[in-house]
Amino acid sequence: MQTAVADLIAQVEAGGDVALLALVGKFDLGGKDVGAVRIPADRLDPSLLDPEVRAGLETAIMNVAIVADAGVGEDKLAQLPQGHTVALREVPVRSAAIYAPGGQAAYPSTIVMGVVTARAAGVERICVLTPPPVSDVVLGTCALCGVDEVYAMGGAHGVAALALGTETIERVDVIAGPGSVWAQEAKRQLADRVGIDGYYGPSDLAILAGADASAEVVALDLLAQGEHGGLSTVLLASPSAELLDAVQARMVELTADAEWPRPAAVGLALTDDERGALAVVEAYAPEHLELIGAHAEHLAREVRSAGCLLVGPFGGTAFGDYVAGSNHSLPTAGSARFASGLSTRVFRRRMSEVRITAESAEALAWAGAPIARAEGFPWHARSMEARMRQDVGTHGS
Repeated sequence: MQTAVADLIAQVEAGGDVALLALVGKFDLGGKDVGAVRIPADRLDPSLLDPEVRAGLETAIMNVAIVADAGVGEDKLAQLPQGHTVALREVPVRSAAIYAPGGQAAYPSTIVMGVVTARAAGVERICVLTPPPVSDVVLGTCALCGVDEVYAMGGAHGVAALALGTETIERVDVIAGPGSVWAQEAKRQLADRVGIDGYYGPSDLAILAGADASAEVVALDLLAQGEHGGLSTVLLASPSAELLDAVQARMVELTADAEWPRPAAVGLALTDDERGALAVVEAYAPEHLELIGAHAEHLAREVRSAGCLLVGPFGGTAFGDYVAGSNHSLPTAGSARFASGLSTRVFRRRMSEVRITAESAEALAWAGAPIARAEGFPWHARSMEARMRQDVGTHGS
């Protein structure tokens, strides 16, 4: 697949719009001709949404915005002993694209998570790319979120088009969001040319539950994870053999007559106590981690390796997927050991702003010039020393 994705990227880079339209027709539309991939702005209309769905999305948008706003870092100013200052400024990227999986299913929640977070970060131009056919719920959600551009394309070729640009598509600075393995591989290969949020694999969930947890609630949460796809995995760790047995039995009962998707793998871990269960789930480093039960909930501050932590019997992962305000684009496949979920940080970068005075320049040159010469960079040394001896102007100092 790596070679195939590299070839698709090369085709888009070399052939621009002509190549892109051919690839969209081939891979996204089953061989049909494509006139354009950008959806006209007049098709983005919130009235396309079912009233109840719209109300739910408005709640999600509000909550995600509140949480995202809280994640925007403040500028910091460091006063140095030589008399100069270094400001640590956070600035947003100018443009971003959110990849929303699509085609046979619609995922308006992914649009909310990405677009609202990018907007809170201060991004000026926000695009959405999603494989066709693009449903009314997606078009309505894009309108509700204030998306600037929507492109009916997906896969590696869609990612390449927005990462590299074409004659009619302006490239973006960051691409974020889950997608097919082809889209994820394209992000990996283009990571030196466009900012990315991370790589998303099959979804997973771990639950650390005590004997006082509800078997019904735990079983439903584990089964809900299976709706994310046939490769989703779940883990229940508990010191209660009775709870493990009850949850397993209830899952069998709930799925006996149902054709709903189920997790690809269900792990049940019996431990000596809740702290032992914590060690199990920490090693798993799940995308989502629920702590249910009085003793389990007390361990919340000790969790280090989870994409999103939901504490208490009312904290179902499904709330986080849709309306709680936390982001649902989270590290998978154990990468929660070192990676974070989607936040405003993905769409912002930190930049140092240095202001050196005449007095501090002299002190810094005395310190810096010998280091530069020791590294074999005489012009660096002379550049610093020139500020000691010459009037280089005082404006802006």
